[in-house]
Amino acid sequence: MDPELINDCVHCGFCLPTCPTYVLWGEEMDSPRGRIHLMKQHVEGTPITPEMAGHFDACLGCMACVTACPSGVRYDRLIEQTRVEVEREHVREPQERAVRGIVFSLFPYPRRLRLLRPAMGLARRMAAFLERAHPSLGAMAALAPRVERRQRLPRLVRARGERRAVVGMLTGCVQREFFPQVNAATARVLALEGCDVVIPPEQGCCGALSVHSGLDRQAGRLARRTAEVFERAGVDTVVVNAAGCGSTMKEYAGLLGREPGFRVMDLSEYLAELGPVAKRHPLPLTVAYHDACHLAHAQGVRAQPRELLSGIPELELREIPESAICCGSAGTYNLLRPQAARDLGDRKAASVRTTGAELLVSANPGCTMQIAAAMRRAGTDIRVAHTAEVLDASLRGVAL
Repeated sequence: MDPELINDCVHCGFCLPTCPTYVLWGEEMDSPRGRIHLMKQHVEGTPITPEMAGHFDACLGCMACVTACPSGVRYDRLIEQTRVEVEREHVREPQERAVRGIVFSLFPYPRRLRLLRPAMGLARRMAAFLERAHPSLGAMAALAPRVERRQRLPRLVRARGERRAVVGMLTGCVQREFFPQVNAATARVLALEGCDVVIPPEQGCCGALSVHSGLDRQAGRLARRTAEVFERAGVDTVVVNAAGCGSTMKEYAGLLGREPGFRVMDLSEYLAELGPVAKRHPLPLTVAYHDACHLAHAQGVRAQPRELLSGIPELELREIPESAICCGSAGTYNLLRPQAARDLGDRKAASVRTTGAELLVSANPGCTMQIAAAMRRAGTDIRVAHTAEVLDASLRGVAL
C-alpha cells in the first residue's frame, strides 16, 4: 500500500453518499475513508485481522468514490494494492477458500465456461437448492443467463464500404461464452462503420477479474498473454465491449511493467471518436441506459454511449435514478458477497422500474446478468441488451 496515496485522503466525507456499502449499512469502516483508515493502520504495523479483511472484501471496487473525491484520492489503486496484501497475509476459512478456488479456476477461462452453457437452464431451476448448500453457489445459478447459440467469429471481419480504420477486438470470457451475440454485434457495427476488425482466436482472459480480487500473479500472467496476442496481430487500437475488461486493459502498463503496443478504447468511446457514416434506421423503443461502474467511474466514459443511443431515430432514452450507485455485480462480488450484491441489485431493479422503459441497455456482461436476475426476482422480466446490439439493429434496419 502506498503511504503517499493514503495520506492524500483528508476524510472530508464526500465519498460517503456514493459508496454502495455505506449506503446499505451506514458503517464508517465500510466507507472509502474508513477503509483508507484501516490501510493506514496496516502500513503503520497492524497485521491484517479477519475483521479488517472483511471490510476490504466488502468493497465493490466500483470507483464511485474516485469520481466524487475533491482531493483526487486514487482509491482505485489503493484497494487493488490492499487486496494483494489481503491475499498474501489473510488466511481464509476452508469453505471460503473453496468457493474462491471454484470462481477463479473457472471464470477467467473461456473454454471451461463453455462447458457450463448446456446446463444454464437447469442451474436457474436449481438455484434455491444450491443456495441451501452455499449462498455463492445459489447466486451463481440464479445469475445464469439464457444463452444464445454460440457464434464463431472469423479472424478478420472486413469493413463494409470504404475502410476507415483497422482495430483489434477483445472477445472476453463471460462475454464470449454467455453473450456471443454481443461480440457478433460489435464486429458488425465496427465493420458497418468502416473498420477492418481483427479478432485473434488465441486470445483469452484479459486478467480483469484477477486484478479486482488481488490475485496479482494470475492477473499478470493473463495480461501478458493478452498483450502479446494483440501485439502480434499488429493493431494499434483494441476495442473492448466489457467495462471491467476495458478498465483493466487501460492500466496494463502497471501489470506489464511497460506500455503495451496498442491503445485500448471502449466500443462507445471509439465509435464516438470515429464518427458515424452508416445510416441509422428507426428503432421505436424506450430505453434506460445503465452506467457500468468500470465504464463511468473507472474510464470516465458516460456521454459517448448516450450520444450513440440518442442518434438512433425514434429511440427515447431515459435516465435511471441513482445511476452512480453500483448494481452489485462488480466482477465476482455477486458470487463472493451474494447478500450485499442482492440488496444492491434489488435497489437497482427498483430504480430501473421507475423509468418505465421497454429495454435496459448495459455495457458490461456482469451488470446485464445482475440486473436481469434482480428484475426476475421482482417479477419483471425486462429485456436487456448491450449498446452494440442496439446499434447493430438500427444499422441493419432489423427489430431488436
